[in-house]
Amino acid sequence: MVLIDTHCHLYAEEFADDRDFMIERAKQAGVQHMYLPAIDSNHTQAMLQVESQHPGTCFAMMGLHPCYVNEQVEPELRHVQEWLEKRSFIAVGEIGLDHYWSTEFSAQQVEAFVRQMQWALEKDLPVVIHTRNAMQETIDLVKPFAAKGLRGVFHCFSGSRESAEQIIQMDFMLGIGGVVTYKSAKLPEVIRHIPLEFLILETDAPYLTPVPHRGKRNESAYVQLVLNQVAIALEKSPEEVAHATTQNALRLFKTELV
Repeated sequence: MVLIDTHCHLYAEEFADDRDFMIERAKQAGVQHMYLPAIDSNHTQAMLQVESQHPGTCFAMMGLHPCYVNEQVEPELRHVQEWLEKRSFIAVGEIGLDHYWSTEFSAQQVEAFVRQMQWALEKDLPVVIHTRNAMQETIDLVKPFAAKGLRGVFHCFSGSRESAEQIIQMDFMLGIGGVVTYKSAKLPEVIRHIPLEFLILETDAPYLTPVPHRGKRNESAYVQLVLNQVAIALEKSPEEVAHATTQNALRLFKTELV
């Protein structure tokens, strides 16, 4: 059974002491690809180093995370644009809107999001979208770009069935992570109504650790726990869900298994 962790911050300091062992554990669990979303310029070198140390396994994205949008947004966007011109990436991400922690730079978040979607469209790259406390606004901003051919995924989706249906109507995917394992989550009921062709799996490691490891550091091997819960929700076998979600990820990110 081959799995892909489509969203994991493996370059984070939380993995400094055992990163290579953690990646090997993921491989032993069947996770052959691990996709690394960007955050900001301060994390770029660490991300690229992990990618270079694990070729064919770890794949980098480039983008400015909305939580890192501040008064330095212009230099950060230049950093993103320069890297997109310098080399290839599998996606522009993670980008989007986050009104959970603060709305101080909400206008700058919108500007950064729109500009990065335009770059993705021009580069024929998918986008990996982060949205928190801003689902409908995010969807509304994506719609005109989707109409022009932009594709991507709403990472760590935990929204309503109505939101999910709007997203798949744009031909975007839903990234399903550890939230699907939480007892209070309504996500299993939501994804039950979503065709499997629109789902991909992720961990968001080291964050959003699935049950039964909740409260501890997340890691890519735990995508198997996400898989099992998705399979239960969809009333399908883990093997069927693993095959479909892996093929969905390969198609969206234009990657290939060796």
